[in-house]
Amino acid sequence: MTEPTHNATLYIITGSRGAGKTTFCQTLVRAARAAGWQVAGLISNPVYESTRRTQIMAEDLRSGETRLLATRKDPDQPVQGIATRNWLFDPKTIGWGNTVLNNSLPADLFVMDELGTLEFERQQGWQAGLTAIDSRRFTIALLVMRPELLGDALQRWPDSYIVEIETPEDLEQKAKILAIQLFK
Repeated sequence: MTEPTHNATLYIITGSRGAGKTTFCQTLVRAARAAGWQVAGLISNPVYESTRRTQIMAEDLRSGETRLLATRKDPDQPVQGIATRNWLFDPKTIGWGNTVLNNSLPADLFVMDELGTLEFERQQGWQAGLTAIDSRRFTIALLVMRPELLGDALQRWPDSYIVEIETPEDLEQKAKILAIQLFK
């Protein structure tokens, strides 16, 4: 096992639904790759029908493989398996994703999009993502999460930097500035 990087830096990317957190991470992934950095982790890409998110695809950033992670749940649908208020998760994809995360490190840039109530409150979902971030076997990590879970994250990783994405327009400028700082 590679020793933790003592200067490993964690950025928590937060903002409301639709603000552009995933797009922000994708922009930084492209900049890191252009700079020759080794990139690993998972990104959760939304799938839209018209303007409504109906599915979430998990993408392994190292291999490019994608799998269906979640489908929009009918609010009246009884909860079976791994679910949140709005999403029903595929347990096979969660297992696959945890395997991907277990094999992601070491890396120059590690991306975990996203950790949420499943991980922090229910001990389900991407548990290997929590372990990967705890290991500090990366140079930079980007962790996507909703603002309501920032307290839990800062308690676990108090040395994190917070990047708040407020609007889709906001993400472009913030991503360019951070990319210049990190990947020059």
